[in-house]
Amino acid sequence: MTAQIEPFHAIAISTLAHRITAEGLHPGRPVIHMEFGQPSTGAPAAAIAKAQDVLATDPMGYWESQPLKARIAQSYAQSCGVTVDAGQVVLTCGASPALVMALSLRFAPGARVALARPGYVAYRNTLRALHMEPVEIECGAAERYNVTAAALAAMEPAPDGLILASPANPTGTVITPDELAAIAAVCRARGIHIISDEIYHGLTYDGAEARSILAFDPDAVVVNSFSKYFSMAGWRLGWLVVPADQVAQARARMGNLFLTPPVLSQHAGLAAFDCTDELEGHVATYARNRAILLDALPLLGLARIAPPDGAFYIWADIGHLTQDSMAFCLRLLEDTGVATAPGIDFDPVEGHRFMRISFAVSTPRVEEAIARMKPWFAARAAEVAEVV
Repeated sequence: MTAQIEPFHAIAISTLAHRITAEGLHPGRPVIHMEFGQPSTGAPAAAIAKAQDVLATDPMGYWESQPLKARIAQSYAQSCGVTVDAGQVVLTCGASPALVMALSLRFAPGARVALARPGYVAYRNTLRALHMEPVEIECGAAERYNVTAAALAAMEPAPDGLILASPANPTGTVITPDELAAIAAVCRARGIHIISDEIYHGLTYDGAEARSILAFDPDAVVVNSFSKYFSMAGWRLGWLVVPADQVAQARARMGNLFLTPPVLSQHAGLAAFDCTDELEGHVATYARNRAILLDALPLLGLARIAPPDGAFYIWADIGHLTQDSMAFCLRLLEDTGVATAPGIDFDPVEGHRFMRISFAVSTPRVEEAIARMKPWFAARAAEVAEVV
């Protein structure tokens, strides 16, 4: 039987947001897009310039950039202190195909794979689409919304695999190096294969340290992407790092399922590695936006949030205002023009009382969103008070 998976509800929010813009429903008040985890900035200037040159001079075709693979491998030595051979790097059409490849590489249909709840919606749904069983581990404030070694050690039976994410989506929380080491040790002892989603590496704040799982488990499979730190979401370029004995099968999957990533994106991605100043400028903007929101949200009544150590999200408890996060986010968009993501995408059990706010937009947009939301949240609180 064909697997049945749930929709990505934030897409419905975004669709409405774009319809509001296209139909001019709120003239003079542009929609502020805080519903998706995508930078509002474009690719680095040098990457765009390289792409323009390639468009004019290269007929392109099916191709895998060996210089780009070498540069990615080099980045692990420079930023993580981890030795990765360029041959272990498999270029992909973004992190989403990389996840499909990683799961099919490591697990057979019927495999039980653990993951945090709340967690990225596509983990759960991709597992189901591949006829695997997601085993969600409830991670609340006491665990800083992260999977712990203790939780994995207590699982009976042990799952076949684990999807890790640090920094995490939707919470932005980071797993400490000591805890990552403990998780790796438990997984090694219990035969649990790790897939680590590291697409938010490079985006951390206030001294938080996001370490690669490869520092603790060289047999883990790592998913990464140019979409977040490199601000190249639309270029659909990512990569896998796989153990040496899995390279042939990983490459076979890439070749048969997806052929190669876009040639244009590969050239641009290589150029992006030399744009550190511009990219770190984006991180500084996110840090400002985060600080502004952390100051403002309690004034909106949103005092219970996950600690956003990294990425560019606020995961906020709105249970005092609603038990229907989808309806809440739709109304917020319709009334204020601020698009956010409903918690039900990330937590099918408790997500009805949470929302996710992305701060990967310009600082003026964040400030405008707060100005619009402040009276709106006050009105919702008054409505609830009247009912009570």
